Amino acid sequence: IPVERMALNVAYTIAEVVISVLSIVGNGLVCIAVMRTRHLQTITNYFIVSLAVADICVGIVAIPSAILEEFGLPRHNFHLCVLMLSSIVVFTESSVLSLLAVAVERYLAIFSPLRYQALMTHRNALITILIAWIFSIVIGLVPTMGWHLPPPKNGNCFFILVVNMSYNVNFIFFGCFLPPLLFMFFIYTHIFLEVRRQLRKIATEGDLTKKEIKTATSLFLVLFIFCLCWLPLHIINIIFLHCPSCYMPFPLVSASIILSHINSAVNPIFYSFRMRSFRRAFLNIILCRGDAADVR
Repeated sequence: IPVERMALNVAYTIAEVVISVLSIVGNGLVCIAVMRTRHLQTITNYFIVSLAVADICVGIVAIPSAILEEFGLPRHNFHLCVLMLSSIVVFTESSVLSLLAVAVERYLAIFSPLRYQALMTHRNALITILIAWIFSIVIGLVPTMGWHLPPPKNGNCFFILVVNMSYNVNFIFFGCFLPPLLFMFFIYTHIFLEVRRQLRKIATEGDLTKKEIKTATSLFLVLFIFCLCWLPLHIINIIFLHCPSCYMPFPLVSASIILSHINSAVNPIFYSFRMRSFRRAFLNIILCRGDAADVR
């Protein structure tokens, strides 16, 4: 391996390890905060916890898998290689569906509060989360069922040599990734246009409506950051599929992978700045102040 490539591999590995630790610690705090803080145990936060669990799995499973893949590992164990690379898709799709559940939940809370009370029960939220994870696991593990490229002759486990780009682009991106994102942007656009149209009325409706809108705004920004982090990698995959001979600088590919993983670490930081209840719960946990149930 050339010295320059080895230096990039080392830098990539260090960056990924840092992101992994931040993802696990930060999202672990999110889960603990919701479990320990009574007023954080809302339907919205159940879906946020589902998103946090997906990000923890990115730190525990997907990032180590990406590091191994960077060095072509595991060699000469094709089935393990396919399973390892498929795990990345599982947690990405779980994140998308968790964000979609949050968007629909916010829409109902703002536009159909009576229907919201009937539909968004704790039981239904948990069922929705379970279905989302099952769906994510099934579509993510499709390559293990045969939709992959033939085993590389040299035995190296590289994503582009193993994962069928038609599956990754046409099925995952255009079929399972992009449609939910577009639908979410439609939902939030509808929310904010309605807020703008009824701004004077909303200003007199009290804290509840303002709180719902503030939460929707914060979660829209989470969605926006998610898109910024993941779209560059998907664009590169599209180029790989439709122009296999096109030159793609190795540092650019590595940077796009790192950017997609950074998304798993930024959400807890974002909650700390945007959501006072989460910020106080985090401080309560870090400073070992005991039960965070009544901290507001």
